[in-house]
Amino acid sequence: MVAAARRGGKRVGYIRVSSMDQNDLRQLDGIELHKTFKDKASGKDTQRPQLQACLEYLRDGDVLVVHAMDRLARNLDDLRRIVTDLTHRGVQVQFMKEQLIFNGEDSAMSKLLLSVMGAFAEFERSLLRERQREGIAIAKKKGVYKGRKRSLTPERAQELKARVAGGEKRAVLAREFGISRETLYQYAPVAHHGE
Repeated sequence: MVAAARRGGKRVGYIRVSSMDQNDLRQLDGIELHKTFKDKASGKDTQRPQLQACLEYLRDGDVLVVHAMDRLARNLDDLRRIVTDLTHRGVQVQFMKEQLIFNGEDSAMSKLLLSVMGAFAEFERSLLRERQREGIAIAKKKGVYKGRKRSLTPERAQELKARVAGGEKRAVLAREFGISRETLYQYAPVAHHGE
C-alpha cells in the first residue's frame, strides 16, 4: 500500500534509532523520499529535535513516511496526538511495517485502527523491556552480568576530570569526548561551591 503525495506535496521520512542501536536498521531503505529527518533517542525520550523539525517542515499535501508506529511516538497518547494533528493539517501519515495510511478521514475504523495498532506497539515495547529485565536478573544470578560498558577508559576519564578542574566548559567537553552531559557529570560531579 503506497501513499502518493498529493500534487506538489513531498514524501518526507522520519527515522528514530534508539541509543542502543548502532545504525538506522535500514528503516526506510529503498523508499523514495524528498527529505529525511533522523533522531538518535530512546522511545521514551521527549527530546527529539529532528521530530520537532520534521513536524514543523510538513505542509498540506505532504506524506510523512515512518518505518513503524513505535518509531514515531513514545506511547499511544503521543501517537494519536501526532497523527491527528498532522492529518488535520492535510498531511498523510504512512507506517510501513503496519502497512497503514492515515489521511484525516475521521472514520470510526481509522480511529479504531490507530488505537489498536498503537496499543499493540506499546504492548510489544513493554514485553521487550520485561524480557530484558528478566534476562539481566538471570545473568546477575549466574554472576555473568557485567552491566553497561564504561563510556571512557580510566585514562580518558582522568583527562576529562583534569580538564573540568581546569575550567573548560562541560558542554564542549561532552561533545569532544562523545558522551552526554549526564555521563560527564557522573565522571566529574559539580563541586558544592559551584563551578
